[in-house]
Amino acid sequence: MLRRIVRLVVLLPAVVVFAALGVANSQGVRLALDPFRPDAPALSLVLPFYVWLLGALIVGVLIGGAATWVAQSHWRRSARRGDAETHRWRAEVERLNRQRQPEPSRQLIEATR
Repeated sequence: MLRRIVRLVVLLPAVVVFAALGVANSQGVRLALDPFRPDAPALSLVLPFYVWLLGALIVGVLIGGAATWVAQSHWRRSARRGDAETHRWRAEVERLNRQRQPEPSRQLIEATR
């Protein structure tokens, strides 16, 4: 319930702001990809300004996510090594417990004597 309230408090203003940006910035903006002839570019793209804003936001989130993922690679590697070591130690404990416990057939033979 608290999560829904937080989402509503955060998402509703964000949607209102993005809708207002979209309405206020609906005029076309040209991106010229020809640095030698900026007034008559060979390759250009005209999109509404809010599309450029949204695109920049998405690219920024992707770059930030990739940078965080790369920065945390040390911790993921350390966790994998720790997990492998834990599995090794558990297998060793199981092996030692099996060695320590007498076999059922030996128990029966010793009990009949």
